[in-house]
Amino acid sequence: MAKQTPAAPAESGAGVLAAIGAYAIWGLVPLFWPLLNRSQAVELLAHRIVWAFVVAALIALIIARRPLLRTLRNRRAMLLLSAAAVVISVNWGVYIWAVTHAEVVQASLGYYINPILSILAGVLVLRERLAPAQWAAIGLAFAAVIVLTIDYGHPPWIALTLATSFATYGVLKKFAPADPIVTLVIESGVVLIPATAYLGWLAARGVGSFGTLGPGYDALLICAGVVTVIPLLCFAWAAPRIRLSTMGMTQYLAPTLQFILGVAWFGEPMSPARWAGFVLVWIALSLLTGYAIVVRRRARKARAG
Repeated sequence: MAKQTPAAPAESGAGVLAAIGAYAIWGLVPLFWPLLNRSQAVELLAHRIVWAFVVAALIALIIARRPLLRTLRNRRAMLLLSAAAVVISVNWGVYIWAVTHAEVVQASLGYYINPILSILAGVLVLRERLAPAQWAAIGLAFAAVIVLTIDYGHPPWIALTLATSFATYGVLKKFAPADPIVTLVIESGVVLIPATAYLGWLAARGVGSFGTLGPGYDALLICAGVVTVIPLLCFAWAAPRIRLSTMGMTQYLAPTLQFILGVAWFGEPMSPARWAGFVLVWIALSLLTGYAIVVRRRARKARAG
């Protein structure tokens, strides 16, 4: 008698929509930051930290009070999340600077190559072994960086900083798993004091944005926290309700939307060399996706006996 395997869990349509919503918001957020172009990038980063903490803390006290208290008592988790807070603050700050300085296309490149750097981090930090297809993807990404370095006249530091910081953030979070909203409370809380002190210093000098540019502008600054929290909640709600493969495919929605906005909406230039660099990255991602599909199919056949 043939061995029967349990059917794969049904995938929630609402979960798929939530995942698409999360990545769509992350992809369209370059449209938001230029609305705050009367503030410098560092000030916007400080406001994002402060208001993200306020919004996330309110939500956590309502729906995740016990996980929050449990994580706060875990010394190892707190140390790792504190390091993650510094890394993600760098990521946020560079991203805000890029979007407000006509570098949306390069920012999208950073999130395209992030999965490739995450794989490389797995080799360097977690001692994972890679298949030839994965090594080929890393090689193509390296070639893309060389092509873009020649075209820009310098390394694409925005893309590399975004990708490296987010890959590092992912490694730190792997060793300190926690509820996403709890994580955001702790991470923003770690850097809350310097962010608040900086905003206070700006206010004391009379050059701060909050309270000086009208209630509409103040509302937009507060929305920096909302824009940070909402996609995270959508992602957290979607993750347990859809397959990992679906989540892996939807993650490319964000950089794709950013790339389209950079080229079509903001009119950023794309030389032939830049197109070549992006094509190399897209081929690398296609290799990774194809390899992942093959591995899953083989695993399903093995389970089926």
